[in-house]
Amino acid sequence: MGKLLRPETGRSRPSPASITSRLLWSCPLVCHLPSDPHIAAAPAPTGQQRARLPAYLKASIACHAGAGIAVALAPAAWPWALGAVAANHLAITAAGLWPRSTWLGPNLTRLPLAARARSEVAITVDDGPDPEVTPAVLDLLDAGSARATFFVIAERAAKHATLCRDIVRRGHSVQNHSDRHSHRFSLLGPAALAREIGAAQARLADITGEAPTFFRAPAGLRNPFLAAVLERLGLQLVSWTRRGFDTVRHEPATVLATLVRGLSAGDILLLHDGNAARSGAGRPIVLDVLPALLRRCHDAGLRTVTLPSALDGRDAQVAPSQRVAA
Repeated sequence: MGKLLRPETGRSRPSPASITSRLLWSCPLVCHLPSDPHIAAAPAPTGQQRARLPAYLKASIACHAGAGIAVALAPAAWPWALGAVAANHLAITAAGLWPRSTWLGPNLTRLPLAARARSEVAITVDDGPDPEVTPAVLDLLDAGSARATFFVIAERAAKHATLCRDIVRRGHSVQNHSDRHSHRFSLLGPAALAREIGAAQARLADITGEAPTFFRAPAGLRNPFLAAVLERLGLQLVSWTRRGFDTVRHEPATVLATLVRGLSAGDILLLHDGNAARSGAGRPIVLDVLPALLRRCHDAGLRTVTLPSALDGRDAQVAPSQRVAA
């Protein structure tokens, strides 16, 4: 059957399949991010990078394109098309609300196999630095011959730059937990995400002398735009294997029990020095939980290392704990 022609131009009418294909590769979310000073140094996506389009984005864009085509060809089908699009949005929203999900892009929830073979675990500490709590956390880590990764809020880090540098000086790692830790973080578009995360990168690199390589979203919540922004900034998303909810729980024993349940090599554990809940005695929960957690790691023959050390295989001066906090 011959091609359908537009009488006024003589050009062939694009087929539904070609429309879908064009939508897939012209979508700004997939192919590029808006120009932004915080990501200007990152290379533009190449054709090969576009070929690695995440499956969830292909399915989502195809769903929208297919729904539009279906309604154009059969207007009476609009309720089914609308239902399909709504279900698609619901699935993406659910994925963003599940911090450990990999549906929206790469997400490190456990250390790689090589780190597990070395009996390594990663203790991560969020929302600092806090001038009251963080120094005490550092002392406890020193007492337990342990290393940790601090996901810091860059705005706070700038206010307590000396403390942030002390974290690094004492053998720990400082990583990106956004610039302001906005409760609206998961609602931001690609340009706003790039500004928020890029500003944190710039601040932390200036403070510590080294740009972070890992990012943790505020509260672990994110949206479909985040993966592309992180790729442009050279950051890897990290969530956790287990968290103790120590910002809302006030019983150290309950927090500890959650963290050590099934404790094994490769775990990424989450605690907080910023926004930490307080015990009945008014003491930050992390300060009561951390010594016991380090003892459990030591008794299980596990080594507590920073995330960069775990992923690149360097020992980072970390040996199995010889001194454990009382």
